[in-house]
Amino acid sequence: MSITSQTELIAVEADGPVITVRVNRPDKLNAVTQEMSEELERIVGAINDDAQVRAVVYTGTGRAFSAGSDIATLDQYATPWEFRNRRDYCDALRELRKPVIAAINGYAFGGGLEASLTCDIRIAAETATFAAPEVKLGWIGGGGMSALLAASIGATNAALMLMTGEAIDAATALAWGLVSEVVPAGDLLERAQELAAVIASRPPIAVETAKANLRAAWNLPQEQAIVYEREMQAITFATDDAAEGRAAFAERRPGTFHGH
Repeated sequence: MSITSQTELIAVEADGPVITVRVNRPDKLNAVTQEMSEELERIVGAINDDAQVRAVVYTGTGRAFSAGSDIATLDQYATPWEFRNRRDYCDALRELRKPVIAAINGYAFGGGLEASLTCDIRIAAETATFAAPEVKLGWIGGGGMSALLAASIGATNAALMLMTGEAIDAATALAWGLVSEVVPAGDLLERAQELAAVIASRPPIAVETAKANLRAAWNLPQEQAIVYEREMQAITFATDDAAEGRAAFAERRPGTFHGH
């Protein structure tokens, strides 16, 4: 495993099968530029191609998870059409086939909130806050904000956030189902990496299929989603890892899984 970043603004750390990707621009509240988006897209491609990587933690440095896109750079797009067709960090995160845990250490505003919503599991520090403030500036989010937020916290709570632009705290985020856990700030990264390590210990084909199946469940009518799930079950059942899982269960021992 030799996944590295080509910019100090995106940090990559490996611990066995777990990769931690950190937005590392604390002086700008981890606001993301186009160049950072492109580097994240390259890193995601490398992670997808590396069979040794089985889980990802995505987080930020300092007091922000991410304040979203760097607004100061948005005027670089010559036309709204060029702005519409850009590749951004949410696009990159959506393309991750490996499970990804958002460790939300502080402000998750705008595109930072969208990035967290794109992750499979969200864990927040007690000090984290969440907002969709684009409406205050005259536009709305474009990285899946409305659909993902409504799916996560329900239509009325999503409307409250999207239409007021006001922030909610970590306790509210937990009560609404926006995050799975809230932990002390000093414990956040350790807890996220601990959870990632548990996921990484599971058979990787089954884990990646579970991720794909969850996405299908949100996007297909219920009957089609159930049919899709049954087909995916049959595929995973035929793998060497599934045979090893059945053998390990019968022999009352831990399984050893290789992604075959």
